[in-house]
Amino acid sequence: MRVALFQPDIPQNAGAILRLCACFRVGLDVIEPCGFVWSDAKLRRAGMDYIAKASLTRHMNWQAFRDAHPGRVVLATTKGAVSAYGFDYRPDDILLFGSEGAGVPDAVHDSAEARIRIPMVPDARSLNVALSAGMILAEGLRATGQLPA
Repeated sequence: MRVALFQPDIPQNAGAILRLCACFRVGLDVIEPCGFVWSDAKLRRAGMDYIAKASLTRHMNWQAFRDAHPGRVVLATTKGAVSAYGFDYRPDDILLFGSEGAGVPDAVHDSAEARIRIPMVPDARSLNVALSAGMILAEGLRATGQLPA
């Protein structure tokens, strides 16, 4: 299982997700361009010393990412019809999270093989992307028997 971030906007969120992936020993793909300079101090502060332990790959654009990872893309989206807690995860899924400000473009949304959502109360718009990534990654790993011992 992998996590992919599509053009992340906020360095603190990217750093927190980088740390998340390091703690679960899951690869992280960042699809450029980012809305911040990758060496930003806020990214380093949120990622702490886990950055050195992370398996990180940066991709110039969506096509470069897909060329490198042709597997099943599972998009986390508020428009998803399937709950993240009732989804049939596979061990090699790529969990894709959009940018904080814009999500993903329609072409990326349409190309995802699956679209999942986190169930929330009706008047809530969305959760923070780092929180969403943690919730969905943990569920995917649990469902496929890949949680660390």
